[in-house]
Amino acid sequence: MALPALQSETDCADWSKAVEPYIPQLYDLPQQLLQIISSPQAVKDLYLSTNPLVTGFAISLFLAPIFLVVSEINKNYSQVDRCWSLLPTLYNAHFVIYAHATGLPTKRLDSLLAFSTIWSMRLTYNYWRKGGYNVGSEDYRWEVLKENIGPVLFLPFNIVFISLIQSVLLFSVTMPTYVLLIASKVTGEQMLPLDIGFSQGLVGLVLLSAIADQQQWSRPSRSLSYMSLADLVDFQNAKKSYKSSAKVPTGYTQKDLERGFLTKGLWAYSRHPNFAAEQSVWVGLYLWSCYVTETYYNWSGIGAVCYLILFQGSTWFTELLSSGKYPEYKEYRKKVGMFVPGLVSMMSGGFDNGGSDEKKTK
Repeated sequence: MALPALQSETDCADWSKAVEPYIPQLYDLPQQLLQIISSPQAVKDLYLSTNPLVTGFAISLFLAPIFLVVSEINKNYSQVDRCWSLLPTLYNAHFVIYAHATGLPTKRLDSLLAFSTIWSMRLTYNYWRKGGYNVGSEDYRWEVLKENIGPVLFLPFNIVFISLIQSVLLFSVTMPTYVLLIASKVTGEQMLPLDIGFSQGLVGLVLLSAIADQQQWSRPSRSLSYMSLADLVDFQNAKKSYKSSAKVPTGYTQKDLERGFLTKGLWAYSRHPNFAAEQSVWVGLYLWSCYVTETYYNWSGIGAVCYLILFQGSTWFTELLSSGKYPEYKEYRKKVGMFVPGLVSMMSGGFDNGGSDEKKTK
């Protein structure tokens, strides 16, 4: 039996009933798969007879050595980064496909997958337009970290954290979807107003992330009918252009470019508004599972908690580097909250007190 027989919504949040009985399936899965790999029908039968949480976790473990080998061969450690915007939605799709294949109610899960697809589209597009998929592109922080700890320590760091932990993390943030899946056996097809509210709220958080992303790009003053992607210059490239030519690119001010970091729009109230919304997305999904299971907390929240820890650590490291590069960044940190808007920035109307900068070039 691939799914637990549960009597109530609360049972779906019980680790001993919803997960623990299926852990042994993980141990047998590799051998079973090798024995039937040449038979598509047998593979399908194995897929349907295996608990979907176990299958998803097994996939995340399978991907880890692939990330490791590819990163070491290419000496490029952003292999997981390239899949970051895709894997959670693929895991969510896996849960939804399983529900459809086994005849479970899917209204709630279908709406979840719709939100997850929008999340992937936004993050993939933003990563692409920043050049993340270009050959040789790599997160600059990996190189800095490697220089600081040395190649001897960086290899185990790559094995344990970059390749394994991050791969498992991208699966773990979707564990609440499994809770919603098994809860559908109890609740049926009903889609309550709060379910709709959660679904729309998650989409809203994605849109908030997109707005924050877009504010790092300049929108020319020309008519939209003549504007193309080539007209959009991201803040980092605008700085490089200004340094090399001493000309202020369209849509930016000299003061902003000389400061070195963005302090307008949402960035006047939060140092990382896109990160704040991004973390809130997966916390929101977890809270949805708590609502459906009528619990204040449940085991599936471990993914969201680890996601928050990761963002705390990576953002701290990013800001450590930024503080060393930009003299005004320390003052920015004092006035503006890392994720949640601080009292100072809210009371003053944002960083620089909403002061008037030089007019944007036209």
